[in-house]
Amino acid sequence: MTENQTTQSFETALARLEEIVRALEVGQAPLDTSLSLFEEGISLVKLCNRRLDEAEQKIKLLQAAPDGSMTETDFGGPKA
Repeated sequence: MTENQTTQSFETALARLEEIVRALEVGQAPLDTSLSLFEEGISLVKLCNRRLDEAEQKIKLLQAAPDGSMTETDFGGPKA
C-alpha cells in the first residue's frame, strides 16, 4: 500500500476501486497492467475495510441508564 493510499479518504479509495473494476471488466488491458490493477484493488479493499472498521468503532450511542448515568452501547445495539 502506498503512502498516498494510507492517507486517502474512504470515498476516494472507493471511487478508485470502482475505476479499477470497470477497467478489469473490459478485459482489454495487457496482463501486466491487469495484475497491477488487481494488486492495487486488493490494497484499496483492505483500506476501505479498515476505514469502515474504524468508523464502526467510533459510532457509539449514548443511552441514559435507569439510574441516570450515561452508558455507551454499540451502534447495532446490544448483542444477543
